Amino acid sequence: MTLQDNIEKIVTHPHLSPKQKSNYLALEAENSLPYVPVSERVNNAIKQGIICDMFEGHAPFKPRYVLPDYAKYLQQGSQYLELSPAEDFDDALNALTILYFHVPSVTNIPVYLGQLDTLLMPFTQGLDAEAIYRKLKRFWILLDRTLPDAFMHVNIGPTDNIICRTILRIDAELQQIAPNLTFMYDPAVTPDDLLFQTTSNICQCGKPHIANYPLHADAFDARGFGIVSCYNALPLAGGANTLVRVNLKEVALKANSIDDFFAQTLPYYSQLAFELIEARSAFLHQQSHFFDSFLVKEQLIDESRFAPMFGIYGMAEAVNILQALLPSAAEVTTTNVASKPNTGYGHNLDANELGFRISAALDNIVKSTPVTYGYNGRALLHSQSGISLDKNVTPGVRIPYGSEPDPISHIQALAKHHQYYTAGISDILTIDETVKANPQAMFQLCKGALSSGFREFSANVANNDLVRVTGYMVKRSDIETFKQCGSRTNTTGLAAEAAINTGIFQRQARVIAHEQAPFIHE
Repeated sequence: MTLQDNIEKIVTHPHLSPKQKSNYLALEAENSLPYVPVSERVNNAIKQGIICDMFEGHAPFKPRYVLPDYAKYLQQGSQYLELSPAEDFDDALNALTILYFHVPSVTNIPVYLGQLDTLLMPFTQGLDAEAIYRKLKRFWILLDRTLPDAFMHVNIGPTDNIICRTILRIDAELQQIAPNLTFMYDPAVTPDDLLFQTTSNICQCGKPHIANYPLHADAFDARGFGIVSCYNALPLAGGANTLVRVNLKEVALKANSIDDFFAQTLPYYSQLAFELIEARSAFLHQQSHFFDSFLVKEQLIDESRFAPMFGIYGMAEAVNILQALLPSAAEVTTTNVASKPNTGYGHNLDANELGFRISAALDNIVKSTPVTYGYNGRALLHSQSGISLDKNVTPGVRIPYGSEPDPISHIQALAKHHQYYTAGISDILTIDETVKANPQAMFQLCKGALSSGFREFSANVANNDLVRVTGYMVKRSDIETFKQCGSRTNTTGLAAEAAINTGIFQRQARVIAHEQAPFIHE
């Protein structure tokens, strides 16, 4: 199909809004340019599906994710936007709304809306709880209707405050896909009743996603971090300049043995991924002029705080393929592993240990490989949550859909991975709807998972309309009507495609009503 054909298809599409058409047309224009220069080895790896540029565009002119320092913005105002410092609650909400429309991302919609309770608490003087509720509810509706993208995150917590509580209340009431919501949990700061409110919200609407605050904070400096998009943890006042991911399944298929995988194959394709990272980052930082923007000039972002994300996926398939190469596993093939869902990765201790070994090797590769445009000169390792086009490969380090063990075994099988993935790692537990009658069970499961070393905790409740797909939120009802009438939300189309290609709704719904918090052996 020619460029003109693609453009005509977009322009005449019956179900895309004018704004959605404009975004698609812009991407077509960008991708009509030559691809950033890379070696033939990298080109071949991309064509073979071994490394992937996440379809960020041929000539990246904006970072993948941007996390402005919104607190600084509210304190100083903006010369570029002709705004004075915020003086009251309404000023703050108005100023934030204005800036959001000037914060780019790979989706053209901001992925980070700030640590909203910390930002707004200084402006609550003179407001009672009902006034705060009314103002925040209008703000929440505005975000969903004007920035309809579920990669967009508000962060709250770990402290207990009226903004945090009110946002949780509003989010449960409205059950919008946007904004997505991350709650920071710190056992030394967060009271149990606040955590219980967050896990009760999960039972009702799948949100918030809960982040292990101390574990994340230890990975970044004092200026802080934020959670965005599909559970991506990134430096505040910076972000991610690019995300390149490695398909571990395809890497494993190139290996002759487990030793060959670790000694030759994995390092080789990792270096190709770094070559692609360098090429894409160089264009953004040296040629796009993005870092001449007012966001930099007004010190809302700092070029040195951007880092490439080194993503991986297909851990489950890679482990099963490598296990089949063992002499003792002559009768075990990837085919019969797939036909026996309770064997292999996620269920077998040896397979799980091999997975941990792969994560440790990746951690060493990323930490020992300098990059030109990185956070302290390095990329950040990320367990990538999958995209809608992925077929026959499992996101990140997750257990394949439909073969998940009980929730406690599930957590125990994956907990040791979490220490390595500074830029985020995720799984999505699917819990039987009986948990609604006993939300204490979700609370205990979450608390146990975080105490065992989970960086992130996310869960869907079976049969809820609002569900988490790869990392973003979507309504099942919207997916069902998407093909007939499209959707005002940008992520629904991705979810509709993912539902077909990836089997996301084949996750096993598990009952946890009578289970205790997981016990992890040291």
